[in-house]
Amino acid sequence: MRLVVGSVVLVGAGSKLWIDAPLYATLTSASLAASGLLLIAGLWTPLVGAVVAVFEISHVLTTGPDRLTCLLAGTVGGALAMLGPGRWSVDARLFGWKRIETSPGRTRSGT
Repeated sequence: MRLVVGSVVLVGAGSKLWIDAPLYATLTSASLAASGLLLIAGLWTPLVGAVVAVFEISHVLTTGPDRLTCLLAGTVGGALAMLGPGRWSVDARLFGWKRIETSPGRTRSGT
């Protein structure tokens, strides 16, 4: 999931870096490209996933041509912010891979 969203964000932002755009658009594209690289590597995934979600959802609300791609990338970026990087990531190597364990549901007695 990280690799797909990171590559989509990186390609989309990278293509916007090569055109003559205003400064705010260039800075936004540069931060999205850096976020895509960090997602691919799996470094600082919760923070970078939240950044991608905010930027992509703001693109959905402000721009027109590729709204569905931005919506998908923003949604999966938010999911990555909540779920974490996974086993094969730099975060897992640095901080250890964390697994969420849920307890089995309680059963009620018939009283």
